[in-house]
Amino acid sequence: MALGDLGKKVSDALSKTIKGVGDVGKTTIEVARSNLVEGLRGARDVVKEASGLAGDTVAGAIHAASQAGAELGTAAKGAVIGTIKGVGEVTTVTTGVISDTIRAAIKGTGEVGGDVTKVARDVADGALSTAKSVGMGIEDAAFSIARGAIQGANDTGKDMTSVAKSTIHGTISAAQETGDDVIKAIYGTARGTIKGTSEVGGDLASVARNAVEGAIEGAKEVAVNSEEAASAAASGAVEAAKDISESAVKAVTDAVSGTIAGVKVVIKSPFK
Repeated sequence: MALGDLGKKVSDALSKTIKGVGDVGKTTIEVARSNLVEGLRGARDVVKEASGLAGDTVAGAIHAASQAGAELGTAAKGAVIGTIKGVGEVTTVTTGVISDTIRAAIKGTGEVGGDVTKVARDVADGALSTAKSVGMGIEDAAFSIARGAIQGANDTGKDMTSVAKSTIHGTISAAQETGDDVIKAIYGTARGTIKGTSEVGGDLASVARNAVEGAIEGAKEVAVNSEEAASAAASGAVEAAKDISESAVKAVTDAVSGTIAGVKVVIKSPFK
């Protein structure tokens, strides 16, 4: 991804400060936030330019972290948090801004040879934990995060199924840490993975099944009921498929029905 003016500015600023810094995440948050706020305030049309500037900010931060040999997951998470906060200081953070921010993080990581699967979890965690502070509901935030993650994976030719699984781990972790509704986070994430996959022509069935597997694994990590988690993921995936086509509904339903990872999956429509 070729960096724009703001991305280059963020990259240069971080390159000067990130080496030898004890807290890479905190430093990246502040550099991303402050530079993006300045960039947005100088924009002709803040609403139209917000997503592009947000993505450029994240890309610049990841580029700097890679050049400095910093841990990419930590830097990418910090960049995403700082970007969301920066947009929120100037204008409304939309679902599109969230998706484009995550997409840029995944794409940027892939382009510098980083571990996309790990970074997907880290940035999903950071984005969901920050979204509430800028007025976005948990389901909308989770949906947008997952959609962007899948799009980013596709941009760089990475495995969408592993990114889907990792992303749902991240949103589960963030919801648990912030005291939000983990089940709602799972439902929204699963919907977003299917939406994103349909937009890029990916394998809906494989992504849906991996989302359910990720929900089950993530739920066990935070002591949430596995059956409820599986039901939320399966139901979210099927609900998203309804907006695509009848064949999509069948493919997704078949993929998430029955027993997965030892857990009986119950699809609920509507999901409550």
